[in-house]
Amino acid sequence: MDIHRAQEILNSPVLINVNYHGIPVYIQDINQDTATIFPLDEMNNEQQVDLNGLSEGSQTQFS
Repeated sequence: MDIHRAQEILNSPVLINVNYHGIPVYIQDINQDTATIFPLDEMNNEQQVDLNGLSEGSQTQFS
């Protein structure tokens, strides 16, 4: 994933599903070539990962 799209996802009011090598994650912060993420099922497992490992899924709209 490129840094600009990752930043758009981070700032989006819409929840956009993101995976890290197939694992659903939440993007907490973006750096140069890395992102701080945590798996949705392990919120206390914060990790620094390469942006290239992130892929975008579908969107979920909250009312």
